[in-house]
Amino acid sequence: MAILGVTAADALECASRSYEVQQLAARVARCADEADAVLAALARLELQTWQSPAGRAYRLTLSLQAAALHRGRDALLEAVAVVLRHARNMTQPADRARP
Repeated sequence: MAILGVTAADALECASRSYEVQQLAARVARCADEADAVLAALARLELQTWQSPAGRAYRLTLSLQAAALHRGRDALLEAVAVVLRHARNMTQPADRARP
């Protein structure tokens, strides 16, 4: 039986695909968590007591890498939100789906 042009089989397929997309979001979220763990490890490596030109160069390089990783982690978190929104939209009829 079709309601608003959507059959039960169509609805089940959308729900299944939505679940797969939610799983993808969870995997991306785990990547963001791993980036957080690496950022924490980098913070422990700063070696503030190493006071020499080499120590300052090391800390500068480390801070640049940490900043890049932080931006990557933020992008992953944004991707999680977008993928989850897509998963929600997949379960809504086409005429009610939000952007």
